[in-house]
Amino acid sequence: MAAGNDADTARRARATRSAGLLPLVLGVASAAALTGAAFFTVDSASCGAPAQYIRHDSHVELVGGCVDGAKLPATGTQPAGGVVHGNYNP
Repeated sequence: MAAGNDADTARRARATRSAGLLPLVLGVASAAALTGAAFFTVDSASCGAPAQYIRHDSHVELVGGCVDGAKLPATGTQPAGGVVHGNYNP
């Protein structure tokens, strides 16, 4: 009877190890697929020139890249609705 129990225990141990390996393999495969999708997205982005930061006297300016500065809101403007928060410091 002892030999039967040892074989059954060994079979359960193998089943437990293989069941524990499946989530690991699925996690690694998911991470690889998401990494590939991220690289494809960045590679297919069509920017003319990479952006770079240029330091001036008292500020830093972002030059180049895909962001059009004309489409960004001006700094120092209050949001629509006239709400002024207590920590607003122009």
